[in-house]
Parts: sequence; C-alpha cells; structure tokens
Amino acid sequence: MHEFLESPADVLAVKLSGTITGEDLDLIMDRTEAILAAHRTIHVYVETHGLDGIQLSALPHYMGRAMPLFGKRGRFRRVAVVAEQRWVRASSRLESALLPGITYLVVGPDRREEALAWALKGEEPLP
Repeated sequence: MHEFLESPADVLAVKLSGTITGEDLDLIMDRTEAILAAHRTIHVYVETHGLDGIQLSALPHYMGRAMPLFGKRGRFRRVAVVAEQRWVRASSRLESALLPGITYLVVGPDRREEALAWALKGEEPLP
C-alpha cells in the first residue's frame, strides 16, 4: 500500500506499508515520470512501515517501466529512506552503492523528521 506525502513539485515523497502491489508501483512510476518530465532533477523520500514485500506478479511490468530510469539516473539527487526494518535499510544501502552519483540517507524512524527535511529542502542531516 502506498500514500503520497505533500512535497515540493520536484520531490517524490511516499509512505509504503504492507504488500506493494502492481497498482502501487504504477502510481509511483507515473508520479516519478511526471516529475522528471517537468523538472531537471528529482529527489525522493520513502518511508516504510511493516513492509511485507512486493507482489511478484507485478515485477515484470514494473521492471519494464523502471529500466529506462537508469538512463536518467544523473537527474536523481537526494534519496532518503526511513525504515524500521533492517532488511529495508540494508537493501537501500546496497542500492546506494550500486548507484554512484545519487546521495542517499538511510535511517531508522527515530530520524524521520531529519530525513524528510533533507529530502524536501536539502537541509544537511546530522552526522
């Protein structure tokens, strides 16, 4: 399940919980593509709560939509991930290592406000 959060026009801000469905992925991709069509850069804020996983049947369609974004990865700037689950934080750190040039902040829920401010406004996070 997803919930878009209020954010500046160049920021994709979303909360995810439960099982991420194909519909969730389509709506997130639609929002991402709209931001990229209107702005030179995009920043991302993702917050997860009780994430169970992703609907496997949705992956082929999602991958077909997501692959073209690799060619636009230079337009992604700040990515903040707030997750209570260690596996989500570990996966996000691995993703960050695989995508040089994109700055990631991966934290637990105790640093939510700091991560949100960084993603939305570029305010420097505490060390």
